[in-house]
Amino acid sequence: MSADLLPTATSPEVRAAGAAVAVLPVGSFEQHGPHLPLTTDTLIACLIARETAATYSLFLLPPITISCSHEHAAFPGTVSLSATTLIRVIDDIAQSLHQSGVRHLVIVNGHGGNYVLSNIVQQANVSGSRMSLFPGRDDWAAARELAGMQTTVSEDMHAGELETSIVLGSQDDLVRPSYLESDNVANPRPDLLTLGIREYAPTGVIGRPSVATAEKGKKALETLIDRFGRHLGVLTRDPQR
Repeated sequence: MSADLLPTATSPEVRAAGAAVAVLPVGSFEQHGPHLPLTTDTLIACLIARETAATYSLFLLPPITISCSHEHAAFPGTVSLSATTLIRVIDDIAQSLHQSGVRHLVIVNGHGGNYVLSNIVQQANVSGSRMSLFPGRDDWAAARELAGMQTTVSEDMHAGELETSIVLGSQDDLVRPSYLESDNVANPRPDLLTLGIREYAPTGVIGRPSVATAEKGKKALETLIDRFGRHLGVLTRDPQR
């Protein structure tokens, strides 16, 4: 993962900026087939977080690079945190930010298996708008449509057209040439939570990376950044809550 995806601001610069909203990328360290690195979800989360922070003048945080990847445990290299640990880490980060005067936190999630993040955000907002989770399902759907993706979210679940396109559009040197021969369609997947990815994808891919392009990836990212403005507006519309 490129160093330019990490925040480089100094403490005085952060103080001078006075941002009231922090952006936390949450990725994973899990297999992404034979053509994408284990850090793919972290890379994508960092790309989204970096661009949203720059566009909307937010406080960019470094990523959480390991999360809940238990469905990929059968593949070499995958490392996971328990859901309980992820909850505690994000809670500690949110409390630390609040103590320093940053009222709001946006979690930019790059890994679809982090189901627990939705519960974290819901609970944080019981007493007022404090936290947001981005991108949502509708955001990803819009990104797919406007980028001209050929696949649907259901058939392109993992290491497919969308993820490969985004990495091609940002750091194409990380994509191995085997993406052109790594397609694997595996619908339906009724027992995924019980049996894991390997039951449906021996190579770890569920989707069609062969139709990925850098242009699609750049347009998808651009769409997500545009749509982020609505999330930010909802999160900060009532500062007294």
